Amino acid sequence: MNPSNQTPEQIPPVPPLQNHLQFTIFVPQPNPNPNPNPISNPNPNHNPISNPDPIPYSNHLLSLSVPKKRRRGRPQRRTTSSLLLQNQVFNFPHLSNVAINGNYELASSSSSSAPVIKTNAENPNSTTPNIPDIGDEIIVINKEATSEALIALSAGFPADSLTDEEIDAGVLPVIGGIEQVNYILIRNHILAKWRENVSNWVMKEMLIDAIPSHCNALLDSAYNFLVSHGYVNFGIAPAIKEKIPAEPSMPSVVVIGAGFAGLAAARQLMRFGFKVTVLEGRKRAGGRVYTKKMEGGNRMSAAADLGGSVLTGTLGNPLGIVGRQLGYPLHKVRDKCPLYGVDGSPVDPDMDSKVETAFNRLLDKASKLRQLMGEVSVDVSLGAALETFRQVYGDAVNDKEMSLFNWHLANLEYANAGLLSKLSLAFWDQDDPYDMGGDHCFLPGGNGRLVQALAENVPILYEKTVHTIRYGSDGVQVLAGNQVFEGDMALCTVPLGVLKSGSIKFIPELPQRKLDGIKRLGFGLLNKVAMLFPHVFWGTDLDTFGHLSEDPSRRGEFFLFYSYATVAGGPLLIALVAGEAAHKFETMPPTDAVTRVIQILKGIYEPQGINVPEPIQTVCTRWGSDPFSLGSYSNVAVGASGDDYDILAENVGDGRLFFAGEATTRRYPATMHGAFLTGLREAANMSQYANVRALKIKVQRSPSKNAHSCALLLADLFREPDLEFGSFSVIFGRKNSDPKSTAILRVTFSAPRKKSHEGPRPDQQHSNKLLFQQLQSHFNQQQQFHVYTLLSRQQALELREVRGGDEMRLNYLSEKLGVKLVGRKGLGSAADSVIASIKAERGNRKPASTSLALKSGTSKPRTATLKQKLVRKAKVMGTKVVGNGNGNGNGNGSAPPSTINTGNANGAMPHPNLTIVDSKLTGQI
Repeated sequence: MNPSNQTPEQIPPVPPLQNHLQFTIFVPQPNPNPNPNPISNPNPNHNPISNPDPIPYSNHLLSLSVPKKRRRGRPQRRTTSSLLLQNQVFNFPHLSNVAINGNYELASSSSSSAPVIKTNAENPNSTTPNIPDIGDEIIVINKEATSEALIALSAGFPADSLTDEEIDAGVLPVIGGIEQVNYILIRNHILAKWRENVSNWVMKEMLIDAIPSHCNALLDSAYNFLVSHGYVNFGIAPAIKEKIPAEPSMPSVVVIGAGFAGLAAARQLMRFGFKVTVLEGRKRAGGRVYTKKMEGGNRMSAAADLGGSVLTGTLGNPLGIVGRQLGYPLHKVRDKCPLYGVDGSPVDPDMDSKVETAFNRLLDKASKLRQLMGEVSVDVSLGAALETFRQVYGDAVNDKEMSLFNWHLANLEYANAGLLSKLSLAFWDQDDPYDMGGDHCFLPGGNGRLVQALAENVPILYEKTVHTIRYGSDGVQVLAGNQVFEGDMALCTVPLGVLKSGSIKFIPELPQRKLDGIKRLGFGLLNKVAMLFPHVFWGTDLDTFGHLSEDPSRRGEFFLFYSYATVAGGPLLIALVAGEAAHKFETMPPTDAVTRVIQILKGIYEPQGINVPEPIQTVCTRWGSDPFSLGSYSNVAVGASGDDYDILAENVGDGRLFFAGEATTRRYPATMHGAFLTGLREAANMSQYANVRALKIKVQRSPSKNAHSCALLLADLFREPDLEFGSFSVIFGRKNSDPKSTAILRVTFSAPRKKSHEGPRPDQQHSNKLLFQQLQSHFNQQQQFHVYTLLSRQQALELREVRGGDEMRLNYLSEKLGVKLVGRKGLGSAADSVIASIKAERGNRKPASTSLALKSGTSKPRTATLKQKLVRKAKVMGTKVVGNGNGNGNGNGSAPPSTINTGNANGAMPHPNLTIVDSKLTGQI
């Protein structure tokens, strides 16, 4: 049986939407929370698309089956979740008068390349056409905005807000407003364009005609983000492989591990121009994804997936996209999954339905229990909760029903690769809201075909067992045997089991925060017995069937069988071993295991008059004993949470050592596509850090040459400060949340006001009179001037919280922090490095539009815009931070300090006790 000749079902396309979908748009509030957090929400089964204003559901709903993790083994026979998009309200608050309804009521526009929506904020019932201000338009790219939002949703983007990743990347200068709505529409359109033909390279030029010219900056931002972060233009299509430069132009990177995470990162880094070396301990690529060719007599063969096998959800699954690029069809795992009792007889369908309903009811009760328990549930296991409820609420059951109930428990342990007694009641299913929608599928010929394609032309060194990783400010050293591999950065993609074992020594030791996360997260076990038979005796009308055990401790032993006869190229059957049985299986002799499986199969089929032949070849896995995995995949153990996945994903050594793999993604853990996505994620992060360092080095090597350039950069950066309060504004690195990280403060002094009635203090009238006259003259000429200082992020936050206006803040700078304000030149080369770093992090974004910036002295804001409360993007603008007051922003100016004591501090002049160090008043300040 040649898999290339098979014609199983293709990846299902996104279902077409009706032409009259209600799509109500609201302008988002500043600094929204774009992603649902299962950790903060006691109910992790909520849908990430929320409907804050429920409305009656239509009779025509778009229903997409979203298989939950607890259904990994046995396909759900009923819909478990639906995306109700017929009447889905995308939550853009504050612009309820603007709607795209079923008729797409649009205002004609001959001056714009795209139609604009009619709006009338003053009188929404008015029939008089409104002529919208071009900066306040919600653009309409096409009439498929809802369909494109669904595609974006399948790729992991919220339909109505930004992701944390987008916010961190600074895709918009201001969070909220119509500009964010338009950005989201453009982002969704680019994703949809890419999905039309994933074998093409989507160029920005393909999109320009559909986007109004005044949104070109948003197009640049969205396109650059999606490409650099691997959401479009990824994979192994010829058009994408052509983009890999012949000679690297970026620093060298060492990737540890050639699984899906390592291969995805390596290919992306190579396209970015990095010199990549991949170290793999095995003799093959793929890691925990391993397709073994099984062979027998008469040229009988089959491809057996001994590791990761099922593509769990194909809507948005990047591995499904890679399969499409290769032209590989996918085979849907069919829903039919009959169960057989201990004696081999079929389980009564009514009893099956009854027990399954009871099992699901217990899970629901456990979900409600954790809500009632709150934080206490973190220390309780799912198994303990289910057992308690079973004893209290369980109906009278016989032995058959109890065996069936234990089968469902085994299926749950398979889904999580962990014992129920060790799974967290609070967070075991924290990733359910992010399940990839669509069917569960097999790849004909095995997932090794994907591994082979991704590994092509990637420089992989096999049988290199890494035992030490050194990292520091000057780079990394990776030791494998007696060889040392050096690089500017390293990416560690080894499984969580290897990290837990401590077989890799990190120098210096990993931060305690990361060590604790590694310890808290669980890493479970799943094993398989693959059997190649002379012929298919079990039939080809199903892909799965299950078997019950009478011993609860052995409930996971060969509890589920996968038939690969339609996709493997031969009569292949695989039996799964989960839970406690998976651990006992590690020491079971292979002959005993196969004998036991054959006994089960004969008990099922021989009573039906079907002869069960001896297998031609068998393979038993031992993933727990494999030194390069030491287990199968991660789970949330008691005491852990989804936060630990984020902790494992954090880089260390100030952007020198990075981490990827399925245990580093809280959204898609324990999946092949999750591992793949983390590789793309870290490639983007590594590229960002490399660009920042390159710019810093450039500045440091030629400070005089770049002084003017940095001055211009500084002026540009302060057009979009991270904090603004009174006459003060601050910029800092948005990705570096360390309270001690360096920030740049600018204080703006306006032209002198009319003379104060109070007049100058007697002891200040003649102090530094000459300097004061020069300064006064400068004020009169320039109308306003700026002075700066370096201080910590924490001190900037402290300063923002000072009450009493600018005078009290200036006093705080002087008395509390001992800060000296300097002119631009007085900041010195230390500031140049900070400026370069911030600029590189923000990328090449254009300044915020003047219609949204609302800055004094820039342009006259429009009336409509003035009504919006626009808050600067800053996650730091939360709680007050109390610091130690040890200022580090004392300036390094070369000129001697001069003290200005010039009267009152009313906003026109500096505070009388504040020291300002000036380079040359006649030059640039």
